[in-house]
Amino acid sequence: MSTQPPIAVNPKLLPWLAVIGPGLVVMLADTDAGSVITAAQSGAVWGYKLLALQFILIPILYIVQELTLRLGLVTRMGHGELIKARFGKAWAWLSVSTLVVSCIGAILSEFSGLAGVGSLFGIPVWQTMLITVIFLTFIAWRGSYRTVEGIAIMIGLFELVFLWVAWQAHPSLHEMAQGIMSAPWHNSSYLYLAAGNVGAVIMPWMIFYQQSAVLDKGLDTTHLRPARWDTAIGAIITQLVMAAVLIAVAATIGKTNPNAPLDTVHQISDALTPSLGMVVGKTVFALGMCGAALVATIVVSLTAAWGLGEVMGFKRSLQDHPKDAPWFYGIYTVILIIGGIVVASHIINLVNLSVAVNVMNALLLPIVLGFLFLLAHKTLPEPYRPRGWYAIVVGVVLLVTSAFGLMAGLWGSFQ
Repeated sequence: MSTQPPIAVNPKLLPWLAVIGPGLVVMLADTDAGSVITAAQSGAVWGYKLLALQFILIPILYIVQELTLRLGLVTRMGHGELIKARFGKAWAWLSVSTLVVSCIGAILSEFSGLAGVGSLFGIPVWQTMLITVIFLTFIAWRGSYRTVEGIAIMIGLFELVFLWVAWQAHPSLHEMAQGIMSAPWHNSSYLYLAAGNVGAVIMPWMIFYQQSAVLDKGLDTTHLRPARWDTAIGAIITQLVMAAVLIAVAATIGKTNPNAPLDTVHQISDALTPSLGMVVGKTVFALGMCGAALVATIVVSLTAAWGLGEVMGFKRSLQDHPKDAPWFYGIYTVILIIGGIVVASHIINLVNLSVAVNVMNALLLPIVLGFLFLLAHKTLPEPYRPRGWYAIVVGVVLLVTSAFGLMAGLWGSFQ
């Protein structure tokens, strides 16, 4: 009887593997149900004309979250807590208010996506909501940070099925290039959806989450380098998934029936999976959408509880027992319950909600990114502060992204 030798792991990789998590989780959550729907709508209405934006957003997303990472590791404070310490409680409440608004919109979007997936298989909405709320409450109340993080990564990786879906759609490289080169920047409807894509990638809750998560995981400045790689890899993955969804829809419904309505999860499923067959296509889509929505729901609910805890001063760690941090676990759970009740009431149009929430995120960018820039320059010590040409790049990127999100969102909304 022979035994297999244990798999050897390079000792140099162990510190890196121990750090990986917060960046990957927040990026998987970034490609949430609302983002998938916004990307699908982009491909259906504009074909490949919004594809280039998905890749342009990769370095922008990394710059924003890397700055967040620095603030957390160096100051050892969450984002809301840091704003309160540096600018006062009133400004902290303003920032956390934008967070709560963004989180509420995100939760409704995620739960609507999950309800739609359930309906694909004949499951009533109230049953889907009940199962989801119980499951997500259980993993938070019974786990630790690392347990929750591990579950979130495993769930979120189901999003990668969209890469296969895009491949199976057999997109034309010539049509991609043609679409990218003919983007109608003067069109208000195009700009509205472009703002939605920006808001689908740069979200207020992402900044709060990653800054708090690195603290809950016990990371410090010695982990900065692997944490940057964690963030960079996550940024590439999330935008590849967004691009894949857009490509899959653009190559199918965007090509054969442009401007076809995408009002339900059923229609989005049909648009994404026509070449896979009914059973396989529906199953693959369900896995991807559930992965996107569940990991985002975990992240968004935790972020709201963390953010409010940072401003109000109550215990706010997954390392604490629920009896020792009742407000933290209570807020997390109440958010889930309220979201489930609202979605079960059948008053939400999924596609309109998702695009509108992401446009709202874009409109909030001046506040969110403005605080991020000021904190980086006023709280980080010299060795960790952006300097030289990189400081200029960071400032320009944050300014242009904020301005574009605000102007495109406003112009598109009022046309």
